[in-house]
Amino acid sequence: MLIGLTGKYCAGKNHVARMLENRGWLVLDVDKLGHRAIDAEREAIIARFGAAALGREGAIDRKALGALVFGKPQELAALEAIIHPAANRLTEEWIAEHPGQNLAVNAALLHRSSVFDRLDRIVLVTAPFPTRLFRALRRDGLSIMTLLKRFSSQKDFEAQYFAKKSDILIVRNKGAFGPFAAQNAKKLERRIDTILARIGMVR
Repeated sequence: MLIGLTGKYCAGKNHVARMLENRGWLVLDVDKLGHRAIDAEREAIIARFGAAALGREGAIDRKALGALVFGKPQELAALEAIIHPAANRLTEEWIAEHPGQNLAVNAALLHRSSVFDRLDRIVLVTAPFPTRLFRALRRDGLSIMTLLKRFSSQKDFEAQYFAKKSDILIVRNKGAFGPFAAQNAKKLERRIDTILARIGMVR
C-alpha cells in the first residue's frame, strides 16, 4: 500500500505521520527530503539566485532562499524547477528501496509529486484556522502578517486534491491543547485506526 499524506500549513500532518509510524508504516518526509535536494542542487541554485541564497559558511541558507521567492511566482517557479526533479528522484529511490511494505509519502506539495497518480489513497489533514494560527505562532515565531500571507497562499489547497483524486480520507486534527486536549487526541487516534481499517491495513 502506498498512500499520500498532506495538509495545509500547521494542520498537523507531521503529527499524523508519527501516528502512522507507530502503527508500523514507513513514512517519507518529502519536505525534509527537499533539504537534501537543495544541497544536491547547490550550484544550480547559486547560478539562478546568486550569493544572496548562501549562508555564512557557503551552504544554501533555506530561510534566505525562501525570502527570495516568497510572494514572487516567477522566482518560486524557477526554484521549484530546480528542486522538484531532484526531490522526485529521491522519492522514487526511497519507494524502490522498500518493496512489499506499507509506505506513506508525507508532502505539503503532494499533488506535484511524481508518485501522485500511483497513490492508493490520500490522507488529507485539516485543522481549524485558529488552531493552525496558534501552532504557527508557537512553532515558527513569524509575524501575524507573514502567517496570514502564508495561509492566504493556500486558499485553494484542498480543492486541487478533490479535483484530481477521489480516494481522499479526511483527518480533522483539532489539536492537543486547551480544555478538550485529551478528548481531541483520542478522537484523532480513533480516526487513524478507522482509516487504516477502511483500507485494510491495520497493523
